[in-house]
Amino acid sequence: MFLDAFRAIIANNGYEVIVCGILSALFAQVLKFILFTLQTRKINFKIFTTTGGMPSTHSAGVMALSTMVGILCGYNSIEFAISLGFSLVIMYDAAGLRRAAGKTAACLNRVMEEIYKHDLRAVGGKLKELLGHTPTEVLVGAIFGVLFALDFHLFVLGFLF
Repeated sequence: MFLDAFRAIIANNGYEVIVCGILSALFAQVLKFILFTLQTRKINFKIFTTTGGMPSTHSAGVMALSTMVGILCGYNSIEFAISLGFSLVIMYDAAGLRRAAGKTAACLNRVMEEIYKHDLRAVGGKLKELLGHTPTEVLVGAIFGVLFALDFHLFVLGFLF
C-alpha cells in the first residue's frame, strides 16, 4: 500500500528525477563504504561524508538525474541536453580540478610538516587531500548512475518488486 502511494506520487514527473538522483548518490556512497571496508578490512564511517574514492558519488548522482530526464522528456529534448551538459561539467571537475587540488594539498602538507616539524596544528591543521577522482572512478560512477536510473524507473513503474 505504501509502495503504491509512493509510486503514484513520484511516477513520471520531476519528483522521480530528483529522488532518483539523490538515491543513486546515496547508494553509490554505500557502495564506496563497502568497497573501502573490503579493501582495507577496517570499518570507517567517515567514508559516508568524504569525497573521492570508488565510485564517484557525484558522477552517479548527476548521471542518474540526466538519464531520468532523458527517459521522461526524451533524449532529444532541451531538458536532457541541459542536464547532460551540467553532468559532464561536474564529472570533468571531479576528475580534473578537484583531483589537482587534492594533489596540491598533499604537497603542501608535506612542505608544512617539514617547516613546522610535524606540528601542523600550528598552521591550522592538515589539508584534506582526497578531493577528486581518477577518470576510472568517474566512469564507474557514471555507469552506476545510468544503470541505477534505468532500474529505478522500472521500479517506479511497478516492473521491479
